[in-house]
Amino acid sequence: LLTCYMMVKEALHERANLLEIAPHLSAPLPIMLPVYKWWQLPYYWAGIKMYDLVAGMECLKSSYVLSKTKALELFPMLKKDRLVGAIVYYDGQHNDARMNLAIGLTAARYGAAMANYTEVVNLLKRADPETGVEKVCGARCRDVLTGQEFDVRAKCVINATGPFTDSLRKMDDQKTTNICQPSAGVHIVIPGYYSPDNMGLLDPATSDGRVIFFLPWEKMTIAGTTDSPTNVTAHPIPTEDDITFILNEVRNYLSPDVEVRRGDVLAAWSGIRPLVTDPNSKDTQSICRNHIVNVSQSGMVTIAGGKWTTYRSMAEETLDAAIQTHGLEASASKTVGLVLEGGRDWSPTLYIRLVQDYGLENEVAQHLASTYGGKAFEVAKMAQVTGKRWPIVGKRLVSEFPYIEGEVLYAIKEYACTAIDVIARRTRLGFLNVQAADEALPRIVELMGKALNWTSDRKTVRGRKADLRSPTYILFPVWYKNRFHKFDKESKGFITTVDVQSVLQSINIQIDENSLHEILSEVDLNKNGQVEIDEFLQLMSAVKKGQVSDSRLAILLKTAEESLDLRAPVSVDRSGGGV
Repeated sequence: LLTCYMMVKEALHERANLLEIAPHLSAPLPIMLPVYKWWQLPYYWAGIKMYDLVAGMECLKSSYVLSKTKALELFPMLKKDRLVGAIVYYDGQHNDARMNLAIGLTAARYGAAMANYTEVVNLLKRADPETGVEKVCGARCRDVLTGQEFDVRAKCVINATGPFTDSLRKMDDQKTTNICQPSAGVHIVIPGYYSPDNMGLLDPATSDGRVIFFLPWEKMTIAGTTDSPTNVTAHPIPTEDDITFILNEVRNYLSPDVEVRRGDVLAAWSGIRPLVTDPNSKDTQSICRNHIVNVSQSGMVTIAGGKWTTYRSMAEETLDAAIQTHGLEASASKTVGLVLEGGRDWSPTLYIRLVQDYGLENEVAQHLASTYGGKAFEVAKMAQVTGKRWPIVGKRLVSEFPYIEGEVLYAIKEYACTAIDVIARRTRLGFLNVQAADEALPRIVELMGKALNWTSDRKTVRGRKADLRSPTYILFPVWYKNRFHKFDKESKGFITTVDVQSVLQSINIQIDENSLHEILSEVDLNKNGQVEIDEFLQLMSAVKKGQVSDSRLAILLKTAEESLDLRAPVSVDRSGGGV
């Protein structure tokens, strides 16, 4: 009980700190728990009041009880039948992608060396002169965009790789046991009219015991999440069952007047939560409720588990372990109250100055202020003149979202290397509407290509193929990934002639093996006899942009998929415009 109390207390303290250090990216959000049984009203109320009590002075706002009438007034989409009342409590909501970036940019301004698109090839070790035991002293790294490899030497190596934790641990010691138990969480985005602008909904007890939330997010509504075991992959994909489950739970709480349609799903994605077991615990099979810090015999420090809210305290605890283990010199932590990039000059009325000083649309100005904080003025300076009476500057990438072309140029200053960085990691367009993201891609690629001096060779056809290694990566629509995984049934991350032949035979398409080898070799850029998912997605990017018009593999897989779809339900990618 004490451990649980301390965990909650720590999380509430870190939540308050997060709201203080990044006020432009985080804010309190009221969340409603609808109650449909009288006995649940005092039960939930007591639990939430305890939550307020533990928060103490750091309580965002006090929770309160609503009558049925008031609950329906605040959340008119709510189902009326048998509704008793509701309880509203406050929690924090933030822009996670921008928060992650703000932390990195703040670290860089304080002297941290940053490397984007870099992976660890292997760990460097040397024998301890006193004990003879091999100690980790750095890492061999690879720039995944150029293929260049380089060594990074260090007194201490910290493994903070989330769901890929065990991959680094295995590099350190092949015999070590896995501690990460990855869990998939699926979210869907539906139109904003499904929820009020400033009120979320939480179902603490769904049909199978999982918690479902239903929150306003970026003028849309986000619903989730599922929690199911999964394999670690760089490209997790939501399943139709997960999406159906979320939609069914949403239907349970909305009025029958609101038709919850599968076609209203504008985007869906899956993330991997790295649940961990404590290797130092007697019960190594039990999931750790919090994070764990572990130091291997070679001196590598691993931090795993935890959650977004407590990232700062997790980092502090990890560095404390590194300092103690390796005898490093360091002053006390100063990160409590350390304002992140963009937070220092932000105010709730900053957007008004953007409108007045630069002639931006009100919606665009509000978006820039809440995304970049005090740095919004730098973005506004990069905004292009529209040629219209109003707005004066700020050409939108797509008409229905407030993202402007100036943000693409500013993203490059924020270490963006590819178009997917802009769509998914600097803006949220790719997570809000897949079709809108697809529409914005050509212009984003054009702007980045000009700013980064991408050669024409990287974007034009070379013979029958485009240069698929061009850094014009895109946020590939979910259906391209689904198409690939229909052939890669074992989730290997690549397909071979055997995989393609198996699917073709199942739909009565015959093709000789030699021809199939020729077709795959057109796309197999590294000539290893298999087509990786990145090679396939880059091929589809080239096809989409008209750089490749006659790829036999693309045509073959599309034909096979259409034949399979005649015998299967509509796939998860069919998610826009009521289709």
